Amino acid sequence: MQSWWMQLDAEGSRLELRDVDVPAPAARQLLVRMHAASLNRGEFVAGHGLHGPAGSWKAIGGEGAGEVVAVGPEVSGFQPGERVMARCSGAFAEYALFDEAETMLVPANMTWEEAASIPLTFLVAFDMLVLQGRLARGQWLLINGVSSGVGVACLQLANALGAQVIGTSTSQAKLDRLRLLRLNHGLHTRQPDFAGRVMDITGGHGADLIVNAVGGSVFAENVRCAAFEGRLATVGYVDGVLRADLDLEALHARRLTLFGVSNKLRTKAQKAAAVPRFAAEVLPYFASGAMRPLIDEVIEFAQLPEAKARMEGGGHAGKIVLRVAAA
Repeated sequence: MQSWWMQLDAEGSRLELRDVDVPAPAARQLLVRMHAASLNRGEFVAGHGLHGPAGSWKAIGGEGAGEVVAVGPEVSGFQPGERVMARCSGAFAEYALFDEAETMLVPANMTWEEAASIPLTFLVAFDMLVLQGRLARGQWLLINGVSSGVGVACLQLANALGAQVIGTSTSQAKLDRLRLLRLNHGLHTRQPDFAGRVMDITGGHGADLIVNAVGGSVFAENVRCAAFEGRLATVGYVDGVLRADLDLEALHARRLTLFGVSNKLRTKAQKAAAVPRFAAEVLPYFASGAMRPLIDEVIEFAQLPEAKARMEGGGHAGKIVLRVAAA
């Protein structure tokens, strides 16, 4: 089978399309013929933990969807022929292994490309907004980089939860597009200069939850935006800024909570723990058609370098998806 591999170090990344053996499922694993897999910026950024040590080669792709072709020992919940989606390793391949604990059935109304845009991105959003962020109906959510895959997922999930959403972006055209997804307020900016506008929009209340998908360049400004007992989630640092000033007076007086969202150091069991609740609470929105992933573009399997370049160029809004067709 064909599989995309990547070598990543401080100088950048190199992609290579390899011919490798089809893997065999181990205990509690499924062998899946891949139909689609989506790109995530983090796996192409050094330090995010979605790849191996610097300089090593690794099969890449973190989420996708396809058809079960075989099951390993001790698998009881899935069978060959079923449409499934999951977070996984090596999703940019004609076949991939899914852990049963991470696997979910694809709702009947969804395309392969839509299904491939859910497992990692929306589980990250669920972690930030629900499990750690405790976002409640009527509260204010601020999303830095709202047009990213994770940003759009947070916007859609926040709408389902009944929150009010403010998003920042360097593109006014992207903000205009996201108004169709009920973005309440879009702030067009390339600088950490949005705190005053956030406070004006919220009537001086501030943001109850802030999702930082940009990095250290906006961290201090986010603290200035935070409401009393506000929560600040850090999910990425595409700006490459890994250090930021922390206003301890604001942290103390406003009883702020800071937390990170990463699977880098989590065990398989820890990563999979939220999947049943996600399937019960969020998948019904997709099954009913109330939510659909925002797909920017679908690109053919052999064109991964072009898809990666488009994502890194920042011209997309939502997910870029790789269409896979196994031989």
